[in-house]
Amino acid sequence: MDAALNKKLQELQQNIASVYMGNTLAIDRVIITLLSRGHILIEDVPGVGKTVLASAVARSIHGSFARIQCTPDLLPSDITGVNIFNRTDSEFIFKQGPVFNNIIVADEINRTTPRTQSALLEAMSEGAVTIDGETKLLPSPFMVLATQNPYEFEGTYVLPENQLDRFLMRISLGYPSAEDESNVIKRQPAKTSLQKLTPRMSTKEIELAQQQVDNIKIDDSLVQYIIALSTATRSDEELQVGISTRGGLALAQVAKATALYNDRDYCIPEDVVTNILPVCTHRIVSKSFMQDGDMSTSSRIMQQVLETVPSPA
Repeated sequence: MDAALNKKLQELQQNIASVYMGNTLAIDRVIITLLSRGHILIEDVPGVGKTVLASAVARSIHGSFARIQCTPDLLPSDITGVNIFNRTDSEFIFKQGPVFNNIIVADEINRTTPRTQSALLEAMSEGAVTIDGETKLLPSPFMVLATQNPYEFEGTYVLPENQLDRFLMRISLGYPSAEDESNVIKRQPAKTSLQKLTPRMSTKEIELAQQQVDNIKIDDSLVQYIIALSTATRSDEELQVGISTRGGLALAQVAKATALYNDRDYCIPEDVVTNILPVCTHRIVSKSFMQDGDMSTSSRIMQQVLETVPSPA
């Protein structure tokens, strides 16, 4: 493997960890999502560092980034941009929206309307936006880090399953350890260190790393393992919707990115096992969720499937 790339990725992880003092696994998963050319939804209670983590990632990449505070009055054009008539030249000039940046932090995505959510999620899916019939490509690399509070319902618009599916991973951060919380209180990195954070990787280096992910070897036995996991969810009596083919593709891509992140040019079963919950839980729908909105059931069922389907040796 490329020793220089591995060193760069470790520096990137350490740079983010210098500001976000909490769950290091969450940092790893954000970087793996970036290497996979995906987008990530960070879902947790307020005040555990969701925005700090997302902003630290954005500032650690030597590219452009923008933060969108999602509100009920946010319009699709506020995200994608708009054509403005220039009276001097008697022509329309396109004014780019914040989506035309490498890293986008969409804070409290469930607070904006479905129409605006769809505009952002379309950009995530297509890598382009259409303005007045003209398609405009987004920069590369392009990644959206969205945050939301799953326990707050007043004034929010829940992302439907077909839109949640656009996120490669959905993760939660959890509360920090006593030691990490003590460091946060003493140092207040969001106020003192975040603005001074310097990039550790360029956009070109990120693109090269993403290309290397495509070349990671994944054995046929692991491909069959992913298919077996997907098939098990589709026939599970407690599930209304199982893992789709796109979900299987996402799991394979994340497994390859995990291998690269761990300085390997091949995948092992653990690359699949450790990622199946953050990659697949939001892609399935339990029958109880259809009845009473119990999202925790999907996590339990996904864990049961993981324990039931034998992993390749």
